[in-house]
Amino acid sequence: DDMTENDQKQLGKILWNIADQLRGAMNADDFRDYMLAFLFLRYLSDNYEQAAKKELGRDYPDPDVVGNGGRTPLSAWYHDNPGDIAAFEKQMRRKAHYVIKPEYLWANIAYMAQTQDDELLNTLQKGFKYIEDESFESTFTGLFSEINLGSEKLGKTYQNRNERLCKIITKIAEGLAKFSTDSDTLGDAYEYLMRHFASESGKSKGQFYTPSEVSRVLAQVLGIGPHNTTARTVAYDPTCGSGSLLLKVAAEAGKHITLEGQEKDVSTAGLARMNMILHDFPTANIVQGNTLANPKFKDGEQLRTYDYVVANPPFSDKAWSTGISVDDDPYQRFSWGVPPAKQGDYAYLLHVIRSMNSSGKAAVILPHGVLFRGNAEAVIRKQLVRS
Repeated sequence: DDMTENDQKQLGKILWNIADQLRGAMNADDFRDYMLAFLFLRYLSDNYEQAAKKELGRDYPDPDVVGNGGRTPLSAWYHDNPGDIAAFEKQMRRKAHYVIKPEYLWANIAYMAQTQDDELLNTLQKGFKYIEDESFESTFTGLFSEINLGSEKLGKTYQNRNERLCKIITKIAEGLAKFSTDSDTLGDAYEYLMRHFASESGKSKGQFYTPSEVSRVLAQVLGIGPHNTTARTVAYDPTCGSGSLLLKVAAEAGKHITLEGQEKDVSTAGLARMNMILHDFPTANIVQGNTLANPKFKDGEQLRTYDYVVANPPFSDKAWSTGISVDDDPYQRFSWGVPPAKQGDYAYLLHVIRSMNSSGKAAVILPHGVLFRGNAEAVIRKQLVRS
């Protein structure tokens, strides 16, 4: 299911190519955020259109005969069947789990850009808002929060911004036309953009994904598989980022197990939810918030416990204790000792241990210093080994 090295090279080539074309127009950081927003839109659109095609069957307009100024097949169908739209959307909520109005689909946005439509910017703004608030309740909240379409960076006036956006989207659409529509490619493209376009500004978003090779090893270390899981098996990730690690665990299990994750960044939590839906885990529960200070998965007043826990927490988090009364933790996570103020590795590990049930298994990625650093960590390590 993974991209061959060749696919990855190809993918990288396409993304660098688009970036090159837009080099004068924006810095690498902005490029990454725009690129991601349009990737999300494109994958949500593709997934939706495939489901719509299946739902409408022979009634789905033939894209080749929609000779009507670039309208998408779905907009042609909406136009011809106004009385059936409500019933159709209700069905789509059941089958695809979300709805996107035809005018907000990627194909329409790309067409508006290519024809320099004056309404592109307005339509896109409404589209992003619609997807975040209405496509699937508020599942996609924050998905597009990283890009500001009203930004002066794009241009001084609406007209300037719209023209600029037309250029940007046209270039991105040309590049994306060569992309596979498989939702795993989205994960790979996301990973690639994070890896190669996040370093210039120093605000690395590397914490948002775990490379797929590492995720697979982690899932295998857990020993999870079809032989020891049922639909009631639950896997949890307290710092889930874009959700790739949870999805790899589910893939190893080979079943629709239950997935739960918490993520502190709003837009990343939105991305994780989208990732779950595109991989056919619409019931996965991804909640936004700071796990250490405000854990959201609880049974009564205690932390919920799980069969399987995986995590790739932020390395040596210096601000881990913000908002926590370490000496009086309501969840008794620090009874073996309090981690050093400037190194949060053991704080996350202790949270994970508290989140395992009596036969639970966990796999966590930590910097190797946790194995030998002294002081407070040595105290906790001793207790851990002895337990």
